[in-house]
Amino acid sequence: MASAFDPFRKYVRVTGEREDGFVEFDFALGEPELFAEMMLTRAAFEEFCAAQDVVLLDAAGADPASPVSARLNEVLNGGPR
Repeated sequence: MASAFDPFRKYVRVTGEREDGFVEFDFALGEPELFAEMMLTRAAFEEFCAAQDVVLLDAAGADPASPVSARLNEVLNGGPR
């Protein structure tokens, strides 16, 4: 049985850390599969996660074989880093 959708449950999956100090991550409300790609400085990311009381997800939980798994960064920059 699937769990009920909870719009107040928030999820974060870190997808990368850039050399310039930014953290790339997915942010989701209610369901980890529907997310927005975001990027913040490390300090702002930590503050955001604390303020939103997020559930941190393992990066391995993403499905790279999915036909819709392309990251915005990959599309804009011609491929994964």
